[in-house]
Amino acid sequence: MSRQVSGGGKSLRQVVWDLPVRIFHWLLAALILFSWWSVHNHHTDWHIWSGCAILTLVIFRILWGFVGSSTARFSSFVRGPRAIAAYWRGEWVDIGHNPLGALSVLALLLAVAIQVGFGLISEDEDGIYMGPLAGLVSTDTSDKARHIHELWFNVILALIALHLLAILYYRFRGKKLTLPMITGSAEVPSGTEPIRRGKWWMALICLAIGIGITRWIIAGAPPFGS
Repeated sequence: MSRQVSGGGKSLRQVVWDLPVRIFHWLLAALILFSWWSVHNHHTDWHIWSGCAILTLVIFRILWGFVGSSTARFSSFVRGPRAIAAYWRGEWVDIGHNPLGALSVLALLLAVAIQVGFGLISEDEDGIYMGPLAGLVSTDTSDKARHIHELWFNVILALIALHLLAILYYRFRGKKLTLPMITGSAEVPSGTEPIRRGKWWMALICLAIGIGITRWIIAGAPPFGS
C-alpha cells in the first residue's frame, strides 16, 4: 500500500474491488453484448444459453452481496436519502459504491433479473426455440413475455448509457472508475477504512449455488429447440 500526496492531502492506493466483483462486472457486460449479438444474428440457441449464464451471474452476485467483501455487500452501499445528501455535500468518504452508484447497481441488477425472467418463459415466433420455463405457461403468455423481453432490453440499454455517462462525468472530475474495476485498486483518502475481504471458498459456494439453480431450471424444462 503506497502513500501518495494529491492536492496537498495524503491519499492511499488500496484495494477497492475484490476479484469476484470484477469478474462479475466484465462477464455481465460481455454476456449482455453477446446476447444482443446472438439474437440479432439469428443464433437463438446461443442467445438462450447466454441468458442462462447471465442468470447464474445474477444469482452469484446477489449471494455475494450478503457474504462477500465489504465493498461487495449490499449493507455497505445501499443507503438512504441522508447518505445521498451527504454525498452531494462532499462528506462521503467510504470506498466502493457511493450512494448514487448504489442505486445504479440495484437498478441494473433488477432490470437484468426481469429481462432474464421474461426470457425464461419466452418462445420464438416460429415455436422452434423456447426458454427453459416456457413449457410451464400458455402460448399466449409466452408470446407476451417475448414481446416484453424485446422491449425491456431498451430499459437495460438506458441504464447502461447512464452508467457510461456517469463514468465520463467522474473522469472529467479527475476520478477514474474503469481502471479500479480492472486492477481492483484505487486512490482513496488517507484514513479511509480498508476493504474487508470475503473468503474465496464462499465465492465458490455462491457460484456453485448459482450454477446449481440454473442447472435445475434447465433440467426441469423442455428442450431449447427441436
